[in-house]
Amino acid sequence: MSLNLQQYVSEFNAQNINGEHLLQLDGSKLKALGMTSSQDRAIIKKKLKEMKASLEKARKAQEKMEKQREKLRKKEQEQLQRKSKKIDKCSSDATEGTNEQ
Repeated sequence: MSLNLQQYVSEFNAQNINGEHLLQLDGSKLKALGMTSSQDRAIIKKKLKEMKASLEKARKAQEKMEKQREKLRKKEQEQLQRKSKKIDKCSSDATEGTNEQ
């Protein structure tokens, strides 16, 4: 509708074309859905290309964030392990000092 192609809404609804299906449409499938105008198909294909690019960009950003979170988790885990080792060493040194007295 935002592309002023509302004349195709009823056919898309009748064919249960949702967002996921929409991204998989090509020129021949659009034509089969009753989109006879090559200009209208070109508009849809251009918009679909933009949407796919946007989705890919969002997916890559999500992957990057997940990698950063994993990196932070590993770093925090390493810091906890170092602290634990320090505490164990301090406890061990304190125990040895008490035993020597």
